[in-house]
Amino acid sequence: MSVCMPRGYFGDEDRFLKMPSRKFADGEVVRGRWPGSSLYYEVEILSHDSNSQLYNVKYKDGTELELKESDIKPLTSFRQRKSGSTSSSPSRRRGSRSRSRSRSPGRLPKGSRRSASASYQADLKEARKEARKDMLEVKLTPLVLKPFGNSINRYNGEPELIERNDMPHKHTQEKFHLSQESSYIPTQYSLRARREEIKLKEVESKEEIVVTKRPALLRTSEVTATQSKDLEFGGVPGVFLIMLGLPAFLFLLLLMCKQKEPSLLNFPPPLPALGDLWETRVFGAYLLWFLLQALFHLLPIGKVVEGTPLTDGRRLKYRLNGFYAFILTSALVGACFFWNVELYYVYRHFLQFALAAILFATGLSVYLYARALKAPQDELSPASSGNAIYDFFIGRELNPRIGTFDLKYFCELRPGLIGWVVINLVMLLAEMKEQNRAVPSLAMILVNSFQLLYVVDALWNEEALLTTMDIIHDGFGFMLAFGDLVWVPFIYSFQAFYLVSHPNELSWPMASLIIALKLCGFVIFRCANSQKNAFRKNPADPRLAHLKTIHTSTGKNLLVSGWWGFVRHPNYLGDLIMALAWSLPCGFNHILPYFYVIYFTILLVHREARDEHHCRKKYGLAWEKYCQRVPYRIVPYIY
Repeated sequence: MSVCMPRGYFGDEDRFLKMPSRKFADGEVVRGRWPGSSLYYEVEILSHDSNSQLYNVKYKDGTELELKESDIKPLTSFRQRKSGSTSSSPSRRRGSRSRSRSRSPGRLPKGSRRSASASYQADLKEARKEARKDMLEVKLTPLVLKPFGNSINRYNGEPELIERNDMPHKHTQEKFHLSQESSYIPTQYSLRARREEIKLKEVESKEEIVVTKRPALLRTSEVTATQSKDLEFGGVPGVFLIMLGLPAFLFLLLLMCKQKEPSLLNFPPPLPALGDLWETRVFGAYLLWFLLQALFHLLPIGKVVEGTPLTDGRRLKYRLNGFYAFILTSALVGACFFWNVELYYVYRHFLQFALAAILFATGLSVYLYARALKAPQDELSPASSGNAIYDFFIGRELNPRIGTFDLKYFCELRPGLIGWVVINLVMLLAEMKEQNRAVPSLAMILVNSFQLLYVVDALWNEEALLTTMDIIHDGFGFMLAFGDLVWVPFIYSFQAFYLVSHPNELSWPMASLIIALKLCGFVIFRCANSQKNAFRKNPADPRLAHLKTIHTSTGKNLLVSGWWGFVRHPNYLGDLIMALAWSLPCGFNHILPYFYVIYFTILLVHREARDEHHCRKKYGLAWEKYCQRVPYRIVPYIY
């Protein structure tokens, strides 16, 4: 009768009646089946989840997995089979008889009273069955072991992907997958007995010729699967309109900002002649800036780290010297002051510099797409589709490099981000000159200080960039080239550009509130990112032992406590708070300085949706469980 009552109606008794009783107790030593095979190993029961009915078990090598009750057997059942079962294969028998591949499968055990001929035929037949079964298990094992660090497959309630009656071509792909990854699978996680490893070598040697003939077919199937997936940003029509609309929209914003009354009543603003937007000297200055930052990037200073593993297991190396490049750039700007170089020139030719950046980013995108046409399939971006227009926008090649010079990694932080700070400084000087000020306004100081802190923090924590979606998923095409080289320096500096023509006198009480808001957002942003990066680098760090996680089928864990238990993207929440703090010093006379907040909200909501889609696809049921634990996305009222 209790089943018909609401949950919790009978308290603890109801929970006992609704949930099936446990078969194995905590601390009990049993045999657990390795997911994806029919091999059983000795494990210790750690805990039991009454909701999912999964046991958390620990293998002898320290690996922890979640297993269903049907995948766990008591030790007694195996011991009985060893001592009393006559149908068991001699190759499986242990005890006083050692199992060896060199002895005949039909060799009679000592003291056997069966007929020699009948025993030989029965045992030989059983041994052949076991050999075929073991060969299948060996083929399936590489799909369980992953090539990355701690990536051991954990059962999370998802259906097993491989069965024994798979089609032959699937087995061929699995065998190729094994030959490709066997060189870098961590041996400390191998649960095979030595006998299974010897059998694995025998199977590999027999099928080596078949394996070498299949890589091209496998890559083709992977590319076909990639091309059949849904396209983002509205597909081909959407990205085509974005590429045409963004440059025009950028110029409209800058032209409106230079008006004395930038309202919708004065839209559209007066458009300059196309000839007035081009100046060879400006383009040369922009090109010099780009090459100067490239030179700073090539300097042999700063540590070298490895990025995330690629599809073939390789890890690219990156030199972290962005902060040193910022210091050298600051010294160069200081030298310009000392030599009386007119930095106000940048403000007077701001539209020309924007056009130069657009042309350079477009030319770079053409080069990137042309070189990507010759790139091997395994070096293409997971986001590429095979459509020329879409791939030109999203990027076809994942990590385009000239020697060791990584073009995408360089453009992400150097020319645009450091250029943003330089442009802000130019706007501060322009405000003093345009408004005849001896010192810059408090609003301009706050905008410069807030955004300087943001850039310095990004350069100081440069290594965190290597785990972002831009680096590990998106290719390098027009989207990132335009965003890094044009959008960041010319739109993110929009508040400072606005204050040059539209001063706003800020009181100290109001400034104090804005500073507090900025610091609040920065603390959330930095603490959340630091917690995430520390967990990705070393999940076993004792300082992170208090954090709760959910195991996934990829071998990774999902954080469900700390900052990442509050909302799914606490770093995005901190980013939005800081974006608002950047705009508030501009006052409330116009909506233009708040364009950045509006745009950034749309950007982060869209990026969060992309993250949600990829994580749901990657983690499956574990992600569903994570969403139940952390229901809020960016802010507590956005689901």
